[in-house]
Amino acid sequence: MKVAVEGCCHGELDKIYESIQFLEKKDNVKVDLLICCGDFQAVRNEADMICMAVPVKYRQMQTFYKYYSGEKKAPILTIFIGGNHEASNYLQELPYGGWVAPNIYYLGYAGVVNYRGIRIGGLSGIFKPHDYKKGHFEYPPYNQQTMRSAYHVRNIEVFKLKQLKQHMDIFLSHDWPQGIYHYGNKKQLLKKKAFLRSEVESNTLGSPAATELLQHLKPSYWFAAHLHVKFAALMQHPKCDGEQLPKATKFLALDKCLPHRDFLQIVEIEHDPNASEHLEYDSEWLAILKATNDLINVTPKSWNMPENNSLYAKWDYSVSEDDIKELLEEQANNLQIPCNFSQVAPVYDPAHPQKSREPVHVINPQTTEFCATFGLTDLNAKVKQMESEGLMEEEDEMDGADNPEEPSFYTTDTSGLSSSINPDEITLDDDDDDDDNGELSAHSIEPLPDNPFTDSSANFSDVRDLPDSMVVSSDETQDSANEELDKSGDSSMTEGEGKTTRTKAVKRISNEHENGSSGIKLIKRRNQSIYHTQGNENEDIE
Repeated sequence: MKVAVEGCCHGELDKIYESIQFLEKKDNVKVDLLICCGDFQAVRNEADMICMAVPVKYRQMQTFYKYYSGEKKAPILTIFIGGNHEASNYLQELPYGGWVAPNIYYLGYAGVVNYRGIRIGGLSGIFKPHDYKKGHFEYPPYNQQTMRSAYHVRNIEVFKLKQLKQHMDIFLSHDWPQGIYHYGNKKQLLKKKAFLRSEVESNTLGSPAATELLQHLKPSYWFAAHLHVKFAALMQHPKCDGEQLPKATKFLALDKCLPHRDFLQIVEIEHDPNASEHLEYDSEWLAILKATNDLINVTPKSWNMPENNSLYAKWDYSVSEDDIKELLEEQANNLQIPCNFSQVAPVYDPAHPQKSREPVHVINPQTTEFCATFGLTDLNAKVKQMESEGLMEEEDEMDGADNPEEPSFYTTDTSGLSSSINPDEITLDDDDDDDDNGELSAHSIEPLPDNPFTDSSANFSDVRDLPDSMVVSSDETQDSANEELDKSGDSSMTEGEGKTTRTKAVKRISNEHENGSSGIKLIKRRNQSIYHTQGNENEDIE
């Protein structure tokens, strides 16, 4: 099955679908699924833009509203997670996932679905330690603080995902797992993004929560975005008892949707030809949601997840085969996700803009139906109920990023030491919490001597299964080998053991490489004006 993977979307759905259609015609292929790794920006109207954590000058309607209104329909089934620049009020309506428009499915705060025999999981948002142990307490209209904390990852989502036992084919996150850069070509990464050097060298770049999930889930593929650079890696996991070969994860991060960027890649992934062609819920994930329903927290107070210590009578919320069987029997073995999208907010009308439209707290009927079907609590509805009863506690003004005494969930806290600024990221001028110093730097766990975060990709016996554009090399390789990751413009095929993996990608030359530091072929001078991006990296709004 051919899966198109896209980095940061930033509302550019028209351009993304057009790019896929171009590749389909060019290479005579048919893409079956589109996956977007965050910053989707499902903006329906002016009120949604108010809820998006970007400076006012960057609030643009883009094209999603056309798909929400029905003016257009997504030509390919699209699955996405949230990032850190989202219409958080809309995504909050669907905490367990749902259709944001016909044929466009959001995975929720965390979620797992199945499509044609491929199991796809994801975690929305980015890691910020000061919000990690809180509940999902935010609701619109947001203030400047809750507008940002709304998209921060929470420990309960990671806890639920860590209860999964069955194999994961694809996992999505917006920010990178901390330490994944040790498994790819760091030298080439730092040529492209030199400002990341201090965090890479101190091992503070990325999300430690995502690293926990990577080590636990060991998915075949992990796709991410956020740092606006294409980067591939291959992580070999320690061999477990009963395994003939150690598992490995092929990691790929992609850029944002702009000209001259590597924002899209087509990957062929083995699927079950006998599986349903409809998007389906995952039985194990549903059983875990039911088992952990009582752990829900919708307050800004810190909330520890159960651990294997004397404080908790129960700490293992994984589910048994009997639990899954019971759930399937309750649903008559039908886990097909209903096509129950409905409009719950007015649609933007470019002929009659409503600049005074304000966000309101809405209960989405999709979530109501989902919770009624599986016996779950609608987090958004519970927040609204507590809000109406005056029971919602205000977050302490000193709580969060501005409180130097806020303890980290992780044992080694070095995020405050980061000084790197991403010139390619949106900067919230009035909020230090959301500049790249904060978003791209996470609290770290220094690797122990037996930590698998070492560059072992060269020893992985199945490395030939990697597409050419995803092959990784060590920092000591020659320049010719270091160029391998940048060959995304060429269709490539690598023979594996009994199967073929193909990738096709959009290759566009960026001005940031014109000095020749990456060894990429330059555009002829007479053509440079055609491809020139207005302004510089600091002015990129995506």
